[in-house]
Amino acid sequence: MTASYVLLGLLARGPRHGYELKHAYDQRLPRAKPLAFGQVYSTLGRLERDGLVTQAGQDQAGGPERTAFAITDDGRAALEAWLGEIEAPAPYVSAALLSKVVVALLVADPARATAYLSAQQQAHTSRMRELTRLKSEQDLTVGDLIAVDYALTHLDADLRWLQTALHRVADLHREVQS
Repeated sequence: MTASYVLLGLLARGPRHGYELKHAYDQRLPRAKPLAFGQVYSTLGRLERDGLVTQAGQDQAGGPERTAFAITDDGRAALEAWLGEIEAPAPYVSAALLSKVVVALLVADPARATAYLSAQQQAHTSRMRELTRLKSEQDLTVGDLIAVDYALTHLDADLRWLQTALHRVADLHREVQS
């Protein structure tokens, strides 16, 4: 659903065709999962069906014919409403990392869970170093910096949780040994 609003936001700056929208999306959200061309066109189809965008002409500048889309007044209203909504914190904890640790404790001994947690800490630390190096590049946009800061903050929180989990597993190991 978020992709729909990002596309509306991109169209708020003027009409574009799907190819331009896909590249603008990937450029504006460089650290997010890239948007597939098929998803762009299917999303535009739904937005058009719902009256949030309209076709704004055809272009064939040296290539296949492309349909440009423009945001409608209803689309602008929907975009403004979405931008005004506060994102509620997730009601449930859902992450593959958490699931793996819990399952490792259920089906394996504490030593295996400790080994997994330590390896995950190393992977997180390595990714944080990559992102920190990336921040020193001169050609980053404000959007790039915001995305890198977001990723770094989440990795830091995961690292703190991993450290806490390691302590808890060590406590569990001591209890089992006693």
